[in-house]
Amino acid sequence: MAAIEESGGGHGKGDGKVRAKKMSTRVDMTPMVDLGFLLITFFMLATTMSKPTSMSLAVPDKTEDKEKETEPLKASKVLTLFMGANDDVYYLDGVAADDDKAEASLKTTRYGFDLRSVIFASQKRINAANPKDEKGNEAFVVVIKPTPVSTYKNMVDVLDEMAITKSKRYALVDNLTDSEKKLLGDKIKDKN
Repeated sequence: MAAIEESGGGHGKGDGKVRAKKMSTRVDMTPMVDLGFLLITFFMLATTMSKPTSMSLAVPDKTEDKEKETEPLKASKVLTLFMGANDDVYYLDGVAADDDKAEASLKTTRYGFDLRSVIFASQKRINAANPKDEKGNEAFVVVIKPTPVSTYKNMVDVLDEMAITKSKRYALVDNLTDSEKKLLGDKIKDKN
């Protein structure tokens, strides 16, 4: 609390003048410090810290109905991405892995702008050559295949690229066919 302290005035000279006593004030800061800590505590408890962000991933509903027979995808409408080691992405654009031209068509790119450019170019080429289906879906499909040497970060990076490029039709396939294993060869061998 505020307290007033008196200090002894100068009574040394007897000049006969009456002087007012000098008063000094001292402010006790304890309640103010208490209030400060209470406010800090309140705002720390009342404030939400940064919320974790997540990306939504749409997956088909689990149904017990018989699976509908659908026609297989044509390789000419598919961009296949194989996630390799050291942030490499191997891709086949419009070519099946068991095709004779597959080995010559297999290319490598990196995540980020390079992969985005590949997706945009393939999307433009495929959608220009093929009409939309009866549901209004574009023909472009991306098949994403992780390999034993890829990491979780690689999967997140590819899914980010799907969101950035607004690719609506893509599939995550966790196994490689024999022709894909043969095509990729040592590129997907685990070094350990």
